[in-house]
Amino acid sequence: MASDYTVGDLVAEFLAACGVTTVFGIASVHNIPMLDGIGRRNSIRFMMARGELGGAHMADGYARVNGGLGVFFSSTGPGAANTIGGLIEARFSGSPVLHITGMTMTKFADRDMGSVHDPIDQLGMMRSVCKSAYRIRSADQAMGVLTRAASDAMSAPRGPVSIEIPIDIQRVKIARPPMLDHFVLPVTPGRLPTDLEMDELAARVKAAKRPMLWIGSGARAASAEIHKLLDMGFTVVNSINGKGTVPEDHPQSLGGMHGNGMPGVQEFYATCDLMLAVGTRVRARETGDMAVKLPSNIVHIDCDPMANGRTYPDAYFVCGDSQLTLGALLPRISGQMAIDPAYKGDFAALKQRVVPEFLATLGVYGSFARQLRAVLPKDAVWTRDVTQNNTTWGDRVFPVYSPSSSVFPVGAGIGQGLALGIGAAAAAMAEGRKTIVMTGDGGFFLNVGELWTAVQENLDMVVMVMNDRGYGVIKRIQDATAQGRRYFADLQGPEIEKLAALSDIPYFKCSSADTFGSTVAKALEVKGLSMVEVDMISVGEFPAYYPFNQRA
Repeated sequence: MASDYTVGDLVAEFLAACGVTTVFGIASVHNIPMLDGIGRRNSIRFMMARGELGGAHMADGYARVNGGLGVFFSSTGPGAANTIGGLIEARFSGSPVLHITGMTMTKFADRDMGSVHDPIDQLGMMRSVCKSAYRIRSADQAMGVLTRAASDAMSAPRGPVSIEIPIDIQRVKIARPPMLDHFVLPVTPGRLPTDLEMDELAARVKAAKRPMLWIGSGARAASAEIHKLLDMGFTVVNSINGKGTVPEDHPQSLGGMHGNGMPGVQEFYATCDLMLAVGTRVRARETGDMAVKLPSNIVHIDCDPMANGRTYPDAYFVCGDSQLTLGALLPRISGQMAIDPAYKGDFAALKQRVVPEFLATLGVYGSFARQLRAVLPKDAVWTRDVTQNNTTWGDRVFPVYSPSSSVFPVGAGIGQGLALGIGAAAAAMAEGRKTIVMTGDGGFFLNVGELWTAVQENLDMVVMVMNDRGYGVIKRIQDATAQGRRYFADLQGPEIEKLAALSDIPYFKCSSADTFGSTVAKALEVKGLSMVEVDMISVGEFPAYYPFNQRA
């Protein structure tokens, strides 16, 4: 008896075998067999994005909160091209996103014959932005290619991977692979450095009297090991993408106060005799294009050998998995550190001084982090777009307590926050957690159509629009680089209250700084989707912030 099981069915069952319970995307002529396989099984939730760009960001946000694969389906050609911005952001953030797209029939592929959605070198386009990209060229190899692609995405350093599956191959009938019954995705294990490398690393760490950690997203799995280093007397600062690996209310953490535009922090760095950088690129964004003066003795641990000296020169580099490497380091240094007795007090004095100094530069917005943290559930997911508020208090001083509670555009692209938040909320709801998205009006209206994805999926999230009627960040750059000529940065858009009313979304408005927290608290009480508009014209103009508040 002939099998009715197709490659499209295999795709659906493969994703379920990988533990995927939610995917995102748009139905298209070139992916219907795969989506039909998902729909008939009814074991995976398919969330309908309004655009491929939004779907890609949703899969990214979902992966960051869930910790597993973020999956989205797109159409071919123009549809696949529309995903590029989302895939680039997933590459920036190191998110394990699996993009599955169709392809024109095999006999027409790569021949420029004018088929529907006929792409020109679609695979090359995907390879240019993804960690890797594959085409399934026969039904027999479908299981192997799917496995390789998902393994690539989940193996460190994680990142987006794209798969093309021609429409005729999706329809091919095959025997169901028996390995699906007990399938385990073969993820490449992290590297444990050799004993010689570990001995040298330990010797360098033990010599330090005032050691500090700089941790990034690659250190998320090493939270327990990092806490043991803090117990030994280390202090820590995290990259923006490393927020929450150490709860940012820890007394020995600077959180996101990484020193860019903060002379006091840089002066403290000068007193440290070791910067142990773990799972981080020590990115230009956090260091003002490497203008921040870090300790000269940087010892770097990263799974990617290309991280060695990529930004700051490393005194010593160890290529290894952060958790495995720190786990091997701890017994080699336990009881052998000779920390400066004054170090802990010096660090506490630094925090007591620089945090209020920074908040004082934000004018009426200086209390917003405190007000929001007071009303937001501790386990809520803090998602945001590129805004003046996020670039200042959102990234630097708003405390995050776990790495799965922080989602933001690592590549600093505007307009990505709403879709990232939708994906984050889809993952967070499964754990009973709330999600809040902070976006500016400029970024919000860039992808406003995705608001109705949140409506349709009945997501439990607050969308908070910081409305200054324009591109506030761009205006600051124009002030600094174009002698204050603010061209093309003012936006006209619909009234947000009326926009919310279109879909009966509960709406709340904040018009003064002292009511910010109480207004958000009302929105948080809503079970489901709600919106908050912060009228920045009424609250007050956002003050110039670093580097735009520096005198020439």
